[in-house]
Amino acid sequence: MLRAARRLLSKVQTGKQRRGSTRSHLSFDSKDYAAVYAVGDIHGCYEQLRAAYTAIEKDAAVIGGRSLVIFLGDYVDRGLHSKSVMNFLCSRSSSSFESVFLCGNHDEEFLQFCLNPSRKLAWLDFGGRETLMSYGIDADHILKSAGGAQGLAQAVRQVIPDQHIEFLKGLPILARVDDVVFVHAGIRPSVPLNEQSDYDLTWIREPFLSKGPGFEFTVVHGHTVTMEPSFGRQRIGIDTGVYETGRLTVLKLSNGEVSFVDTNRVSS
Repeated sequence: MLRAARRLLSKVQTGKQRRGSTRSHLSFDSKDYAAVYAVGDIHGCYEQLRAAYTAIEKDAAVIGGRSLVIFLGDYVDRGLHSKSVMNFLCSRSSSSFESVFLCGNHDEEFLQFCLNPSRKLAWLDFGGRETLMSYGIDADHILKSAGGAQGLAQAVRQVIPDQHIEFLKGLPILARVDDVVFVHAGIRPSVPLNEQSDYDLTWIREPFLSKGPGFEFTVVHGHTVTMEPSFGRQRIGIDTGVYETGRLTVLKLSNGEVSFVDTNRVSS
């Protein structure tokens, strides 16, 4: 109860109008958690998500106490099972840990497509075809038929669950745990967090990758694929390209130490 009240207060405090930002920033106190985990980009890779989730549950059970798991966004596109990923995330609850789902650029693009399919067709080339196919929608077939763009829009409205759209609408864009900031892509260097734009938080690469945040905190992020977790200036990148490598990276913070949870490689 106290924890929930503190989170609500944090939302109120950080939910003021921010320049270029419409999604919420969350704040947590590490003293409330035995461990904090961060999960990299999932991109429709359902089996890897399940394996990572199970590994976190087992690790959290060994530690004991309450844990916090922060998913860094990009739940859909590219991989073949985006619908299953969305079903899993929307319905999942755990007695071992609390979950936070951040917004990635692919999630925002999927949402905008769902809200206005006929005007957002470029998303199909962004991994959207695979996402729609996971829902049973063959976009190319519909677009080439008499249905065209309007037919595709009708199919999307009929098939994509409202629960999935509401999930995407409600995703926060940043979570802070003491001196560690979790975002999908990174931050604009030397710009205060309350002035960061949603676009930068979900899309930025340079100059963030080279310069780091420009503040006395560390940023944990995904978005930029590397074969192994990457350590830069006050930043840790954990997008290891699961849709190509089969590796979904999970970072763990506990007692001031950084480590990685063995989720086992699962072929994509």
